[in-house]
Amino acid sequence: MLAALTPVPATVAPLRRVPQLFAGLWLYGASMALQIRATLGLDPWDVLHEGLAKRSGLSFGTVTMVVGALVLLAWIPLRQRPGVGTVSNVVLIGVAVDVTLWLLPTPSDLVVRAVFLVAGIVLNGLAAAVYIGARLGPGPRDGVTTGFCRRTGASLRLVRTVVEVAVLGAGWLLGGTVGLGTVLYAVTIGPLTQLFLPLVTWVEPKVTAVR
Repeated sequence: MLAALTPVPATVAPLRRVPQLFAGLWLYGASMALQIRATLGLDPWDVLHEGLAKRSGLSFGTVTMVVGALVLLAWIPLRQRPGVGTVSNVVLIGVAVDVTLWLLPTPSDLVVRAVFLVAGIVLNGLAAAVYIGARLGPGPRDGVTTGFCRRTGASLRLVRTVVEVAVLGAGWLLGGTVGLGTVLYAVTIGPLTQLFLPLVTWVEPKVTAVR
């Protein structure tokens, strides 16, 4: 499955893949907003985003875009090449999360908050699979992880764990929300994304040789 997720140039089947990319990124931002409104704990990167938003006074979406752009700069020494999906990731997710937060009230009922949390995590797994499955380039944060792996020879599990723990710790110190949702996200997002990936991944059509 991993081999089938290698990036493919945007000139290949753009009418099929670009809308999938944009839909996945927008849904990803919406899923983040659901988890924020649940106020039961965020994923590590969003803990950092929320902490920075509280400290800076900027909107959550704006902080998401700024952090994405800064992380993208780390691609330069890692010799990573951004794709259409990478640049779109920086911009579209930030816009989507701000729009959804504007539309979505914060519920006071714990049951509704729990529903928001679960719905947000499941939608996040689906959205990640949708935009990754378009095969138009990884997001800035994913690209940094894979870039470090390639440059250092360290395992993906080790690098991802170190990055996530560092980001979570920084976000918590800045005042980001850590809670049950953080743990639930950590243990379910991988299996959820893997579950949805085969259903939405664009596969290059096989060329039948003419005899």
